[in-house]
Amino acid sequence: MKKALYILIILSTLSCNDYLDIVPDKTQELSLLFERKNAAYTALVTCYSHIPENDHLYETFVMATDELTTPFAKEPAGTDLMKGEQQADNPILSFWSGYNQYDSNSQNSLFEGIRSCNTLIDNVDNVLDMSLTEKLAWKSEAMFLKAYFHYLLLIKYGPVPIIDTNLPISASVEEVKVKRATVDEVFNYIINTIDTAIAGLPPRVINDNNLGRIDQVIAKSMKSRISLFFASPFFNGNSELYSSFVNADGTHFFNQSYDQSRWELAANAAKAALDAAVENGIEFYYFNDEPLESDKRTYQNSDFLKSIYNNRYVVTDRWNDELIWGHSRPVGSNDDWWQIQAGALLKDPNSSRVEAAWQWVSPTLRMAEIYYTNNGLPINEDISFDYDNRYNLSYVSSSQTLQAQYGQQTAKLNLNRESRFYAHLGFDRGHYRGWGYKWDLKMRKGEIHGRLANSNDYLTTGYALKKIVHPDSEGDGYDKIVQYSWPMIRLAELYLNFAEAANEFNGPTQEVYNMLNTVRERAGIKTVEEAWSDGSIAATVNKHTTQDGLRDIIRHERLIEFAFEGHRYNDLRRWKMAENYLNSPVKGWSVDETTEDGFYTLRDVGNRSFNSPRDYLHPISINELTINTNLIQNPGW
Repeated sequence: MKKALYILIILSTLSCNDYLDIVPDKTQELSLLFERKNAAYTALVTCYSHIPENDHLYETFVMATDELTTPFAKEPAGTDLMKGEQQADNPILSFWSGYNQYDSNSQNSLFEGIRSCNTLIDNVDNVLDMSLTEKLAWKSEAMFLKAYFHYLLLIKYGPVPIIDTNLPISASVEEVKVKRATVDEVFNYIINTIDTAIAGLPPRVINDNNLGRIDQVIAKSMKSRISLFFASPFFNGNSELYSSFVNADGTHFFNQSYDQSRWELAANAAKAALDAAVENGIEFYYFNDEPLESDKRTYQNSDFLKSIYNNRYVVTDRWNDELIWGHSRPVGSNDDWWQIQAGALLKDPNSSRVEAAWQWVSPTLRMAEIYYTNNGLPINEDISFDYDNRYNLSYVSSSQTLQAQYGQQTAKLNLNRESRFYAHLGFDRGHYRGWGYKWDLKMRKGEIHGRLANSNDYLTTGYALKKIVHPDSEGDGYDKIVQYSWPMIRLAELYLNFAEAANEFNGPTQEVYNMLNTVRERAGIKTVEEAWSDGSIAATVNKHTTQDGLRDIIRHERLIEFAFEGHRYNDLRRWKMAENYLNSPVKGWSVDETTEDGFYTLRDVGNRSFNSPRDYLHPISINELTINTNLIQNPGW
């Protein structure tokens, strides 16, 4: 069984201290911990154990946008966040203070994780039975993780304290009361620390028992993402929102001047990461297994069906060639059912047992609308797509049988779309590949995948989530959920990182088009140039030839490619676009209706609230502010 280092159930007993947990534990305990390699390994695992579980249903930021919704009053924390229920006295999903959400798996403060990393860096040289090369590699892993934890804090809270070393036990109270550094200082610290770590890391870790351990490809790839954030509008000269946000000495926490050169640095970082990835065998994922028996004949002659398979499996195929860094958990653990796919898993029509098939995590109508048409254009930009009548019913024709059930009625919105739409979303009278079969979805009230009686387990919007559900996962037992490594970063991101950064720095170039087209090729759609140059289909002809136009195209591509993977929340914030998307009702079909006309009536199924500028930054808990009087609360809280 393939395992990542940090999935091992080895938890440190290091005690917590006040303030930011930056004072080390008892000297004697530390000396014992670093006496031998096996004991020191526990310290290394402890560093990894602080990585947030991005695939945990109740703790994931995947639920913290307009992508997904649920029907429950006791909703995932991310959904509560998006409903405007964040508060300073008990913050939701706090990386600063830590949290314990609904089960025994708690997320400790990331400052505690930073302290663990500093402890290993300071003491691993004392281990007797380790080579100098091993010691350097372990220190470099911890150094990267320390930088990564600073990054996660930074993008949630903005300016944060830089904890480069642990203070001695003799440190005074005032020394422990650390201050927040500026945004630029934190970014520069993170990037410089990663650069230092890269030098001591192996090029690539491929041993099965060590998958997920930090290597140069991972470090360079994450540097690419971080550099992109550093250049983005929210963090690059944000005087619009934070002209009055200053430290006690009057220093602005956010740089007030835009710096165009940051985009060049981001483009260079993406290119360096791409080169390292390709040199070490990372490549775009394409499905190369056997398709379902029912699909075999069609699959051989259909690029469209092949593309559906490619995009359905790119996330769930464990440790595939596109995955640069994955977060794993042990198969068969008691926490299997907390993985987000359990909430999205559909009921098996052939089974009376539905233990793990909760069937209540549902994509929103907005997400159904964001995917391209089969021409590779947004639905409101494709002249051939009947956008104004997209909610009206249409019979499925013989040429649309790979999209939906022949002769049945479904919304026009669900037809003539790109392959990722069908790979990622299930809809009434569409198809669903799972449990070894291709199923015909029937999602009106009383039907097998619709709301049964007055059950609280139902798909609120009338859409089902396919993308992050492994096709072989079965819902009649918790031990039948097929676990996979949640993608922390995969190759497609590096292509889109470069495209975004290069366009912002130099405007449209063929190199930018090529990066976009590599991603679009797997989706089975036309190149950027072909789609946007064709006046017979494109409403805004040649939109891709201007920097502003190409920016919109790149952002749209990113929102589709990484849908439901946890990118949307931070992308919308770094672009300063969150209030444009997260302040409107969540819409879906009328799932309590049994007829076609009744079901395909739009309704509001929930609310989203984003208070700008307050909600761009998370609050520091009041308790932390009381303990450390040198901390300044984020604006609006």
